[in-house]
Amino acid sequence: MKFFLGLFLLIPLGVPAAILLATLMNNGHRWTDILAQFTSPALIGTGILLVTYLFLRLRLNQLIAGLVGLGLLFVVWPQWAPEGGRPAPEAPIIRVYSANVWVRNTDVEAMRRSIEAADPDVILLIEMGPATRDQIDTLLAGYPYRTDTSVQGDLLNRAIIAARFPIEEFGRRHDGLHAVMARGETPLGPMTFIVTHLTRPWPFEGQYGQISQVTSLTARVTPLEGPVVIAGDFNSVTTGRIGTMIREGMELNAAPGWPGTWPSQLPGPGRITIDQVYVTRDLAIRDRRLGQRNGSDHMPVITEIGLAPVEPVPE
Repeated sequence: MKFFLGLFLLIPLGVPAAILLATLMNNGHRWTDILAQFTSPALIGTGILLVTYLFLRLRLNQLIAGLVGLGLLFVVWPQWAPEGGRPAPEAPIIRVYSANVWVRNTDVEAMRRSIEAADPDVILLIEMGPATRDQIDTLLAGYPYRTDTSVQGDLLNRAIIAARFPIEEFGRRHDGLHAVMARGETPLGPMTFIVTHLTRPWPFEGQYGQISQVTSLTARVTPLEGPVVIAGDFNSVTTGRIGTMIREGMELNAAPGWPGTWPSQLPGPGRITIDQVYVTRDLAIRDRRLGQRNGSDHMPVITEIGLAPVEPVPE
């Protein structure tokens, strides 16, 4: 009886095992790539199953769950602790607040409280809906330098960059990519900030839409000189196909992805991080954490960024 119970209880382990297999295959197919987005919650689910098997003393189940869990930890770790240097503790930093505030979000007060709690130097917002249209001055009080959202056109994808220091918007293009780009003179020197929102391949359209948008983003970023920060909703984990294209194609480092950002209704371990922050390799991430809830289905991200340490030139 115990043997058949163990076999029956292996069935739910098939889901995280399938996610692990899809991630390890890494063949670029859209269905395996979609599964690969969920490695983090799959690991948490495997942990819950392992505890259940321990309680029921199902040794074979424990062994299999342990192997699946180790495999998932192996593939998810690069999301949680990506490569990239850290600035020196005494080095100056800037704090960046980035968020998908959700087009249907009408709680401007919650958005404002979240920004005030973060106390950022730069704010990058996407998916600003009609509720924010006449309340920009309230939402962004204390940040007088802003890009102009009035000419964005698509109200479902309005975006803005705001800062405490002067910024100048540039680089608007009709290339299928929704993005706002701005340059500013920061405490770290001249920098470029980009906020963007890639489409979601599941279930709205095929994967080619995202691939085309990353191609457009690459064409915008590669000619730029100096440090660049890119944030927004990429609808991909950093180790997925799209995240890999971004990191490798533009030689960027990613901010850590734990805890997850979406959907905000779930507890942290159950979320995935699709709201990313990428930086050029002349920058380094000192800290990345989640901001206070702002009424959105995405959690905001607070990133502290400094200049990457300069390696000594060998004699």
